Amino acid sequence: MKAIEITTKTDKQGLINFSYPTDKKESKVRIVIFVDENNDDIDDEALWLKSISSNPAFDFLKSDDEDIYSLKDGEPFHD
Repeated sequence: MKAIEITTKTDKQGLINFSYPTDKKESKVRIVIFVDENNDDIDDEALWLKSISSNPAFDFLKSDDEDIYSLKDGEPFHD
């Protein structure tokens, strides 16, 4: 197995942009990304919430048809 390391930077939105030419056309590829876990200023939950809230895959949730529950539904949960 051949390992390829690409050094790049994220843009202002946190997206990774890179291009790497290969001799494989229309082939499956696997990309492995390592994130520096020693970076304490990253709030994983805030990053995840920001990512999911701006992801167009979840735009359907903004539809009024998806509002099927209200505060009157269900029963209170006391832990």
